[in-house]
Amino acid sequence: MSTGVGEPVPVAQTFTYIDDEHGIDLSQYCRLDCMVTVVDAYRFWHDFSSGESLLERQQAAGDDDTRDVVDLLISQIEFCDVLLLNKCELVSAEELEELGQVLHKLQPRAKLIRTAHGKVDPKSILNTGLFNFDEASTSAGWMQELEKDHHTPEMEEYGISSFVYERRRPFHPERLIAWMEKFPEEVVRAKGIIWLASRNETAQSLSQAGPSIQFGSVGYWVAALSEAERQAVLADEPELKEEWDTVHGDRLTKFVLIRININKEELVAELDKCLLTDEEMTMAWSELKDNLPGAGD
Repeated sequence: MSTGVGEPVPVAQTFTYIDDEHGIDLSQYCRLDCMVTVVDAYRFWHDFSSGESLLERQQAAGDDDTRDVVDLLISQIEFCDVLLLNKCELVSAEELEELGQVLHKLQPRAKLIRTAHGKVDPKSILNTGLFNFDEASTSAGWMQELEKDHHTPEMEEYGISSFVYERRRPFHPERLIAWMEKFPEEVVRAKGIIWLASRNETAQSLSQAGPSIQFGSVGYWVAALSEAERQAVLADEPELKEEWDTVHGDRLTKFVLIRININKEELVAELDKCLLTDEEMTMAWSELKDNLPGAGD
């Protein structure tokens, strides 16, 4: 059993670690059967929206542990086989149903088990054979949504739904940061790739959960590489050619938003206003003021 502040991926990697060079294969001696995440139904929304760091709660692994509570909470939910929703006796049936729908959106693969006073049938979490590292690594709700060829309209239970925002036009850095500073509270989770005009060479990652927003470079666009490097990448990943733009290459914005009771059309309209205008598309983008995290790196 890991502690409440343990990151699930490193824990899983420990049990599946193989080093042929040094003759180390932990899988010969142990087997990771099931990743179980316990969610406190009574405190979930408090922890999710607290904005507190582990240091502030005196639960950090060390003085350099800068993680927020919500980031840890989301990482444990998105990488698991079973979600134990505990303390259900302290929450109303309607609140439990809504929370269950949110958790399913965040982690659609996991089996959700409601418990009271921590009582659970051992058979549901022991000797299950549920764990598969590759499946667990790609099972988060936002990943599943991005991988869909087409997003089909869904029934919105308790106003909970998700959609992919995708545009072939870059964001204006000042308008985007102004929008992010007023990030809608109704958006539970947002994650994906951003095309920022002031950083035309590199793709930016957006990862939001509650009040925690992380933003920064994740590497060069393929279109920004040298001709030789670009052709090598396209040869290895021919699927990139299917969505290749004749002018901007692979540059695009594509991220998932999981939301509760917020109008999709209004949200899309707000984001569209942050994109470059037709006139701005012809300007020198490098001259745009950029105060987003990672500027100047």
